[in-house]
Amino acid sequence: MPEGDVLLRTARRLHHALVDEPLVVADLRWSGLSELDLTGRRTTEVISRGKHLLHRLEGGATIHSHLRMEGHWWVERRDQVRPGVLRSPDLRAALATTEWAALGWQLGMLDVVDTAQESTVVGHLGPDLLGPDWQESVAVDNLHRSAQSLGAALLDQRNLAGLGTIYASESLFVQRLSPWQPASAVSEDALQLLVRRAQRLLKHGAEVGRPSITGDPREPTYVHARSGRPCRRCGGPVRVSAIGTAPRERPMFYCPQCQGGLGPDDDGRPQRPLGAR
Repeated sequence: MPEGDVLLRTARRLHHALVDEPLVVADLRWSGLSELDLTGRRTTEVISRGKHLLHRLEGGATIHSHLRMEGHWWVERRDQVRPGVLRSPDLRAALATTEWAALGWQLGMLDVVDTAQESTVVGHLGPDLLGPDWQESVAVDNLHRSAQSLGAALLDQRNLAGLGTIYASESLFVQRLSPWQPASAVSEDALQLLVRRAQRLLKHGAEVGRPSITGDPREPTYVHARSGRPCRRCGGPVRVSAIGTAPRERPMFYCPQCQGGLGPDDDGRPQRPLGAR
């Protein structure tokens, strides 16, 4: 699932292409939205909020989207959009000015809400690691009060918004923290260092256009997607195990030797590299 760095870059790209221009196409292919006419309205801004996008229009309407696992927005010149593309069943939204087109593919969520009521779709989120209103102390307090494991608490967008499995796994590894320990058992000082690390990694990813944790473009991560391969710190095998409760389990990559042992649901059997048969 795309994380906060991807959403920030996407929001900036949409904003740059569409801002201050009236929509000449506003085709929202979603239940309850297909008859809604937003043509003629100008885009005032497009921003990200954690893993959500808020596309604000004059007149007080906001197009809200969430990418989930497969979704993405694509921007290209309107005169270069092939007619066949617009007939694709995977296209969920088509927004265009006279010059640019923004195409929303396989979106996981699409709504139109009053801008004054955006809290109905993003009000549940904790502080946004990449947002202008980031509140470190609130995020740390949310984690410290959580009844979840530390890894699950990091992934819970109600505690802090923007982290997914890549940056959660990498931040925990760099800080040598076990994903499986109770979040409430971790000191506030350690949690503060953890969220600062996560924020730095996310910001860097947003700047360079991809996760770049290690500084090596050939091996950009320490543990994520490296199950079965040697840890770059200790040489032991990196592992992956599910974290969280059903039906919201997520894969967590980690090094047992560097991070306090096997996860509770990890049987310790040899794991092949991710994607290997």
